[in-house]
Amino acid sequence: MMIDREDKLPVSQQDKLLQIRRGTVYYMPRPIRKADLVLMRQFDGLHLEYPFMGQSMLIRQIKRKGIRVGRVQMRTFMQRMGINAMAPQPGTSRSAPGHKVYP
Repeated sequence: MMIDREDKLPVSQQDKLLQIRRGTVYYMPRPIRKADLVLMRQFDGLHLEYPFMGQSMLIRQIKRKGIRVGRVQMRTFMQRMGINAMAPQPGTSRSAPGHKVYP
């Protein structure tokens, strides 16, 4: 970390010089709970098997197994794990300008 708590210059001035917020200096990430790690492992397995599934479909699949998970919790897990549904993006089905269409 670039902030030195032992330095003569106070932390509040160090963060101003680095142009970062003081709250980020004191933030300590919380460890992930074991129950959440188990859920994340199951989500990962489902995502590898069905990469097209988005948040809603993954929630339904997990609920079928008898595990309760909420929409916000699922979104958090997906963001933390870097999981995105593989689906066509907007505008990808349109032909490019000047594209010749053959009968």
